Amino acid sequence: MKLLSCLILLGVFFCIFGGNVFAEDILKWSQLSELPVSPDVENKWGIAGSFVGVNNDALIIAGGVNISGQDLESEKLYNDNIHVLVKKVNKDKVSYHWISDFKLDKPMAYGSSVSTDSGVICIGGKDADRTYSDVFLLRWNKEKEEIEQHTLPPLPQPCAYSGAAVVVNDKEESGKVYVAGGITELNFETTLKNLWSLDLASMNDKGFKWEQVLPWPGHSRAFAIVTAQHNGIDDCVYVMSGRHKGEGGDIELLTDVYEFTPKLYNPEKFDIENGSYTGEKSPWKKRSEMPRGIVAGTSIPVGQSHIFIVSGDDGSQFHLKDMLKDGRSGFTKEAFSYHTITDRWINAGPIPANHLMTNAVRWGSDMVNDPIIISGIQINPQSLSPKVWQVMPVKSMGRFGFVDFSVIGLYLAAMVGVGVFFSFRNKNSDDYFRGGQRIPWFVAGLSIFATMLSSVTFVAIPAKAFATNWVYFMVNMTAIAITPLVILLFLPFFRKIDATSAYEYLEKRFNRLARLFASASFVLFQIGRMAVVMYLPALALAAITPMSEQQCILLMGLLSIIYCTMGGLQAVVWTDTIQSFVLLGGAFFSLVFIIIQIDGGIGGFMATASEHSKFHMVNWDFSSTSFITTALWVVVLGGIGQNLVPYASDMAVVQRYMSVPDMTRAKRAIWTNAVAILPASILFFGVGTALFVFYAHNPEKLDPTFKTDAIFPLFISRELPIGIAGLIVAGIFAAAQSTVSTSMNSTSTALVTDFIRPFNLIRTEKGFLRLGRVLTAVLGILGTLLALSFAASDIKSLWDQFMKILGLFGGPMCGLFCLGIFTTRTNGLGAIIGAVVGAIGLFLVQKYTDVHFLLYASIGVALCFIFGYVASLVLPRSKKLIEGLTIYTLQRSEIS
Repeated sequence: MKLLSCLILLGVFFCIFGGNVFAEDILKWSQLSELPVSPDVENKWGIAGSFVGVNNDALIIAGGVNISGQDLESEKLYNDNIHVLVKKVNKDKVSYHWISDFKLDKPMAYGSSVSTDSGVICIGGKDADRTYSDVFLLRWNKEKEEIEQHTLPPLPQPCAYSGAAVVVNDKEESGKVYVAGGITELNFETTLKNLWSLDLASMNDKGFKWEQVLPWPGHSRAFAIVTAQHNGIDDCVYVMSGRHKGEGGDIELLTDVYEFTPKLYNPEKFDIENGSYTGEKSPWKKRSEMPRGIVAGTSIPVGQSHIFIVSGDDGSQFHLKDMLKDGRSGFTKEAFSYHTITDRWINAGPIPANHLMTNAVRWGSDMVNDPIIISGIQINPQSLSPKVWQVMPVKSMGRFGFVDFSVIGLYLAAMVGVGVFFSFRNKNSDDYFRGGQRIPWFVAGLSIFATMLSSVTFVAIPAKAFATNWVYFMVNMTAIAITPLVILLFLPFFRKIDATSAYEYLEKRFNRLARLFASASFVLFQIGRMAVVMYLPALALAAITPMSEQQCILLMGLLSIIYCTMGGLQAVVWTDTIQSFVLLGGAFFSLVFIIIQIDGGIGGFMATASEHSKFHMVNWDFSSTSFITTALWVVVLGGIGQNLVPYASDMAVVQRYMSVPDMTRAKRAIWTNAVAILPASILFFGVGTALFVFYAHNPEKLDPTFKTDAIFPLFISRELPIGIAGLIVAGIFAAAQSTVSTSMNSTSTALVTDFIRPFNLIRTEKGFLRLGRVLTAVLGILGTLLALSFAASDIKSLWDQFMKILGLFGGPMCGLFCLGIFTTRTNGLGAIIGAVVGAIGLFLVQKYTDVHFLLYASIGVALCFIFGYVASLVLPRSKKLIEGLTIYTLQRSEIS
């Protein structure tokens, strides 16, 4: 009753603080500071065309121009001043002050700049007499409070009025700087069609220099808007708009947009001399045109898939005399937002000033919660501003109300009630860890399905289909394909030894060390899995309440620990069964509801999805680089490995095989799971595609503060009817709790059975039962802490992250079972060598290669199997009896 009261109070808390709040503005603007007055400059009212960036928590503004007057004939004064805005935090109060005692080597302006961990890289530029190819680094020394300047390799040719962006290399934590567009001389007949890159990872190498990269297929241009953002699949560079001088000498404002994907580019296929490219697929893709031409504008990526264009010149400067004569104040004051996944533009609302010839930079690393800084502003061709603006994207709340939160509270209370009910039926450790082998086969089968489903499927698969297509659908189909193999080749061994822990088999086949290694790998993997499945529903709750992701994780972790510690396996499998129906029903309702909301209904849905190739399922790529793509062979081979790991060696699944009374019912349980996978996969991938179509038709409803993984929760909280939304979100949470409780229960089972019981450290069943509950709580706490670390990072796709964890820990573990079942020559020491080499080898593959993450599990299994078998051939043959422990020595009657 106390627990039920707590949950009801929790629902009341949600109702009070989770109102129907919507953000009216997309961006919130506030003035941060003003540029200091330079004593050696006549005009005291601002600067434009500066190099701007952030380094070591300081804003750096270097060079630029002042204007001597306000008329058309006023002279531009190039300067070499460096201003640094430093942040001071004292007892939660933040203050700023300028330090301006630094100079560039020479006066410069109108170059481009990017912020990196190494410093602010300043690229090209010009003065009144010439353009420059100079590239240099400005670094703020926080301890000495001074600017450090370092010379970097020059550009291939002089360049001003260019755009620049940096794409971070996740594996090496560095990146590449890309520069596009500009002029090479002081006239606009010399506009460039160029893309240059500088690999920061080779900064200390002799070959550190700018490389010429295949340029975009459109016109040459200056004043282009260049930025980098993720498109749902890869990090890309975007070249937008710009100014081009046509053949007749007329100035043309371009509206075209081009997307460059670095991973698709093969420099060996680019012939620089004639500009031809012979690669199988062009790295450039033309995207939707801008609402109008915007040049010399300010852009910045926001969140995981938005780009904001914060004003710029719409052509007014080419009619300056008419503009001044008519009394117009300058360029149009409005921002635009572009979503890279749906390829849609929207108006992002008014801005307080025109921003031209400056950079927008982020003060911090969080692409949502850290402020955007805009400084060094040109209001019109003859007017500057000293203001420094701070911009923040506004997060709007969903429309969850009393009914929705009541549903969530009651649903969670009911699930915990199931745990309380079964807690009274746990008399010994066998009841707690195996349900006394009294579980009905259909309940065990649906429990396997729900365990593999979890919130990862309910939230991450729609997000993956929303961002990409149906290529990953085949991964789920391999789970069905391997079902006969699991029944024929793996299940008999677990049933034969009547295992509480799956890893008991490894001790019987090899030795205790192999058992402990696999069990420890499983525990580590499950802690990682718990973190992923707790983090995803935290996205859902954080999207609709004032609570943060971290607070949501703590809440769910606590409830999961209470629920699992009490109920044992019986509570887990019965709640899994309930979740299976709730989640499938919720997904079906959501799919139908989304299609109803789309213009044109099912016809409009199919037309838009087909237009954007969202139903694309097979990549027929067998090239030498296909191992880094989602080619069919990668998906199939990776899917086999990814599904073989849990179904053949995962204690959380094997527990279900052992929770039913006999072999026949164990087979039925496995087939029940397989039958449920097909409709579930169609539903969840269909939901993702429907979400893409819905937001492609309604781009204004996308929230840039939401991560891509939260796209389904975004829809649930904003669009679904009251009550239904609460039920579906409750189902997501309950599914996560069920999966997390499975991980807690199975890991505690592994630790007790594999590490405690064999050493006779506890001698009573009550002692084992008590220890199992304590370990369950401890492991739940560890998973919760890891989930909190996920929330603090900028993970583009939780499914990708989950696949990495699965491969690293699951692959070698599954490899051990394959060595034991399919070979007779492998011995204990050889198996351990194979597992260790497999884990190390897979870590190196993940860190230093571009192999697609889907292959990680298969590579882990293969490395363990190959090295384990080879090591066993070198080592002396084992004398251990293996009768009935390999596929060759197991009696046919036991297999059938």
